[in-house]
Amino acid sequence: MPKILMTGHLGLVGRHLSPLLAQQGYEVIGFDIANNSGDICNSFQLKNALKHCCGVIHLGAVSRVVWGQNNPEKCWQTNAIASEQLLKLASESVQKPWVLVASSREVYGEPKSLPVSESMPLSPVNIYGRSKLYMEEAALKARVTGLNTAIVRLANVYGCTLDHEDRVLPAFAKNAALGSDLRVDGFDQLFDFTHVSDTVRGIVKIVELLAAGEHNLPPIHLLPGHGTTLKQAAELAISAANSDTSIIEAASRSYDVAKFIGDPSRAKSLLGWQANILPQEGISLLVNAFKEQLDLGVYA
Repeated sequence: MPKILMTGHLGLVGRHLSPLLAQQGYEVIGFDIANNSGDICNSFQLKNALKHCCGVIHLGAVSRVVWGQNNPEKCWQTNAIASEQLLKLASESVQKPWVLVASSREVYGEPKSLPVSESMPLSPVNIYGRSKLYMEEAALKARVTGLNTAIVRLANVYGCTLDHEDRVLPAFAKNAALGSDLRVDGFDQLFDFTHVSDTVRGIVKIVELLAAGEHNLPPIHLLPGHGTTLKQAAELAISAANSDTSIIEAASRSYDVAKFIGDPSRAKSLLGWQANILPQEGISLLVNAFKEQLDLGVYA
């Protein structure tokens, strides 16, 4: 059974991706500080984990913009330097596994026009975005050594009650289910929310291409190409919960990108992929999941 090393396998994307890869006949080797199975900043652990793996899905990271702002040194060391080291070790290994790195729409910074295609200028405005761009550049440079790499750019992935509760859609969905007020940091902030089930379907399609020997894939968006403001998202959550809770507007954060909608056409043409779940349905599913937990007394 071919083995894939997955860093950050206990995060939102990893938890949903692992079962799909198992269905495809892969053994997933998890590597995550959450259960002490591995630290991507530890080169010795990485080198050992790479043995006998045909591929790597690199999800491990300081995974939120706000965490990067609060600890920029850790963000850079983890997302940029450790990712570069992972690519170097993969290049030097006997197996030379393909490496798929998970990047972010944050690499574009504040786009001058919408929707954003993968070929538009990369100009991140925060440490998180800069660290992801550094990782992307390292992945492209690694191709010179013969390493087969791919870059997927994700955008506001959501869809699970186990996600960080202060992330925007889980927070909206949970508060709506509980009947609590929803705080919205900037009514007009506009994002391309992507349901995790769509995200992992797309990643599996990229893995299929890499496993088949496809080289020099360009960076690929996995997103619906559908903009939703934070106010609209809050209203969708309240409607799904059939709640009369209030929406409280707060100032947007200075280091956040204010507006982003991505162009999904490259994923459709190269992967035959498109998003199946738009925010109206996805937010409703998430609210109902929180309501089920409420009925079970999880939040008692």
